[in-house]
Amino acid sequence: MRQRTIAKSVELVGIGLHKGVPVRMRLEPAPVDSGITFYRKDKNRYIKLAPESVVDTKMATVIGSGDVVVSTIEHLMSAVYSYGIDNLLVVLDNDEVPVMDGSAISYCMLLDEAGIKEQDGAKKILRITKSVRVEENGKFVELRPSDEIVYDFTIEFDHPAIGKEHKRFIFSKKAYVQEIAKARTFGFLKEVQYLRSIGLARGGSLENAVVLDDHGIINPEGLRYHDEFVRHKILDAIGDLSLLGMPIMGEYRAYAASHALNHKLTLELLRSQAFEVIESQEPSSAQEVIAYAFATS
Repeated sequence: MRQRTIAKSVELVGIGLHKGVPVRMRLEPAPVDSGITFYRKDKNRYIKLAPESVVDTKMATVIGSGDVVVSTIEHLMSAVYSYGIDNLLVVLDNDEVPVMDGSAISYCMLLDEAGIKEQDGAKKILRITKSVRVEENGKFVELRPSDEIVYDFTIEFDHPAIGKEHKRFIFSKKAYVQEIAKARTFGFLKEVQYLRSIGLARGGSLENAVVLDDHGIINPEGLRYHDEFVRHKILDAIGDLSLLGMPIMGEYRAYAASHALNHKLTLELLRSQAFEVIESQEPSSAQEVIAYAFATS
């Protein structure tokens, strides 16, 4: 298997979810082995996508370099990862990725417009070799060996519209677009005032989030999936784990996980060295799994 970038530059303009300001974002092809890099053109600062670049995980995944940050990268990165893109430059003129409709489907459409280009470099695969787990206050995330790429997520909210939801998702790019990409972020109306008081959710609306009051969903169109909440959590997890920089062959399991726990899992995985990196163009069972999962058609 070979590395991938996009075939041409593409851009869009949208509002940041938390700051509520307009942002122009352009995706550009990048060379072999360069990975994913964010460029704040207004600050002339590059930020490499990597676990050590994470500076905040409160309500979103935020990466930074010095005093320059890029916030809410997880939805974009979820789509970029799911399209099997290894090398990419993300150019922004503000400090947050546009939220679009609160899901990843707009980014999928943007990547479809850009097209995928294979490059002359072997694709690196991160294969989980032993289980790694992080637990906090009854919540947990873990990665464990598997011959498939699996995301198994359970959420539980004391709310009549959510309750307990569970989904086991066997990953492929095609299944991601159909089953995960359209799931929107969600929040509770009673929390909005507090979030806005600390500088968050200022761009949030019924146009880019599922909003719940004490009794139910207030969006007039309702849900896109019957279990949209847990599907969005899987979308987030895919984006958060993309910071490892390569496709993951293994099973991710979570109960009531967050951006913070996902970040701690990536750090624990690297610390424990519970993986091997496959980087050969010679055919192998792992490469066959990855090739099928990230097939472009």
